[in-house]
Amino acid sequence: MANQYFVFKPLPEVGSEFSVEHKAAVHHIFTVMRAQVGQEIRLVFEEGKIGLAEVLSPNQQTFRLVEIITEISELPVQVTVGVGFPKGDKLDFITEKSTELGAAAIWAAPFKSSVAKWDNKKLIKKQEKLEKIALGAAEQSRRQIIPQVQLFEQFNLLTEKFSEFDQILIAYEESAKSGEVSQFKKSLTELSVQQKVLIVFGPEGGITPEEMSLFEQLGAKAIGLGPRILRAETAPLHALASISAHFELF
Repeated sequence: MANQYFVFKPLPEVGSEFSVEHKAAVHHIFTVMRAQVGQEIRLVFEEGKIGLAEVLSPNQQTFRLVEIITEISELPVQVTVGVGFPKGDKLDFITEKSTELGAAAIWAAPFKSSVAKWDNKKLIKKQEKLEKIALGAAEQSRRQIIPQVQLFEQFNLLTEKFSEFDQILIAYEESAKSGEVSQFKKSLTELSVQQKVLIVFGPEGGITPEEMSLFEQLGAKAIGLGPRILRAETAPLHALASISAHFELF
């Protein structure tokens, strides 16, 4: 099975020769994986277009486009995962697995219950790390896009983005405790192809009633994710898997 890499350039014509300038992709293809002449590799070009390319010269780092691959690996709806800053490296895990499960974007912001406190300098470094994680996970899972990663320094910078979405859903622990199970399913049935949905998850301490009240004032709906209380790093994956099952499997 051919490995896949994002090359950040327009799709060439079938049969044409071309080079790859993206340093990370070139390093992985020729230094890490030691690609040889004649080896075929899947490359993702701009706009999520995929081509099967044959290695012509490892020294000159050139390829020939063999064919255009038309398969679709993206969710039919655009899902942004929004989380309150979790402890430790949990955001690394959430980013990697959310990418594998089809998220269009992963956002995070400080909630009242967030233990993690990151200043602007740390946020920049953290975001750079998460972008690399998202790139690797997108290549491994054969995505056509790399999810956008955005860390907000302030809570209100997250809520200001709510108007960009067709639906905003809040995974609220109190809804799960009360046995609410219908709103999530109802919301998914109301979504159309290519619509944008934001699903928000709290940090380890959960979402406060004040935060939930603000979310609802901005048009968000509270949803439950079943009878079990899930960890901060598990809930987003459960929701994404449910969305995939609804739109892609059943």
